[in-house]
Amino acid sequence: MANFSYEIFAQVVTTKNFGQAAKTLNVTPSAVSHAISQLENELGFPLFIRNRTGVELTPDGQQVLPVIQHILNSEAQLKQVADQIRGLNLGIVRIGAFSSVCINWLPTIIRQFKKKYPGVEVTITQGTFSEIAEMTRVGSVDIGFATLPVDSQLQTESLIDDPIYCVTPADFVPKNKTYITTDDIGDYHFILQQIDYDRDTKKTLDQYNVAPKAITYSIDDQSILSMVESGLGFGILPKLALQKLTGDVNVYPFSHQYNRTICLSVNKTQADSPSTKLMLSEIHDYLAQCYQKEYLGQPAK
Repeated sequence: MANFSYEIFAQVVTTKNFGQAAKTLNVTPSAVSHAISQLENELGFPLFIRNRTGVELTPDGQQVLPVIQHILNSEAQLKQVADQIRGLNLGIVRIGAFSSVCINWLPTIIRQFKKKYPGVEVTITQGTFSEIAEMTRVGSVDIGFATLPVDSQLQTESLIDDPIYCVTPADFVPKNKTYITTDDIGDYHFILQQIDYDRDTKKTLDQYNVAPKAITYSIDDQSILSMVESGLGFGILPKLALQKLTGDVNVYPFSHQYNRTICLSVNKTQADSPSTKLMLSEIHDYLAQCYQKEYLGQPAK
């Protein structure tokens, strides 16, 4: 079985703190420090940079991380296969997703999955598109929801094309009554999440010649709606993000349709894990039923 120091290393990477890693693993902080020092001695170079707030990986440590995570994932997969042979429904599935997926898809998917496989643990990590893709690549999560494009090293599958809409105050109506054109935008400010600006949102804003000085950044999707509702500008949000948001606003398509393609990425080491396969099947079945002909992934069983 894998060296316990590998588990300690992975936990320190996750928590960025020796003390918190020790608490999570139920060992002493000195044991964590000793294990990391021993691992560094064995490898011949430092893995972490210590600072006042905790630790962060050195460049060499960043290269080591996916290798160690691969070893840990392979061992977890071995345990799951052994459990399956013994007739047990045990295992763990680690999912990474951005907020819209966490809110709209995962609650139902996980509830249905747990009814079928109560012995399989499911964990969720929320992050940005790039964060989820990186966590999937290094093996910190098994399954990641992101938007295209993603790292070519990942096993990736498109799920849906998610239309992008313009959100306006309730008293605003476009000139043609139906969709937003450049003439409608005028001098309006746009409110959006900064983490999304360099992705699909930027393509839309560039098409309508929206200058950077006309952009205000907000914290999350609901905050965007609240600011738009107060008349502070327009928002740009995908259809999935709008599903469970509330506010006295209008939602219009743009004169040119823009989409973000939501995709499913799988760590290649974990792709054959029994619990990962079960979760992937549950995800495909749920989304195929929800989106039917619009679904781009595998068909439902």
